[in-house]
Amino acid sequence: MTMIKIENHLGAIEISQNYFAKLVGHAASECFGVSGMVFSTPSQGIRSVLSQKDVPDKGVHVRVGGGSLYIDLHIAVTYGVNIAAIVKSIVNKVRYTVEEATGFEVSRVNVFVDAMKTL
Repeated sequence: MTMIKIENHLGAIEISQNYFAKLVGHAASECFGVSGMVFSTPSQGIRSVLSQKDVPDKGVHVRVGGGSLYIDLHIAVTYGVNIAAIVKSIVNKVRYTVEEATGFEVSRVNVFVDAMKTL
């Protein structure tokens, strides 16, 4: 199991990648206009096929650098909604949720709209 590790003046904090991916994915999925998460890497798709269920990190990729987090989200949106407004909402909600739940500073949230779905 991979861990996300941040070091500060008090010591090191480690959070499992699965917990973090579920936290971020849930926050993004709750935003209006998001119809789901999309696989961000081929390995996520392969793991999903092999396990015959969704992987917890579907559409979420987290990197750590310089004591800060960089989050990439791959989403599908509902046809006819304002994509710029949705992305702004996702960035704010994910940043707030992660910083409140973990205390980690989120430097950047990149949102990639990979699909559009009709109702």
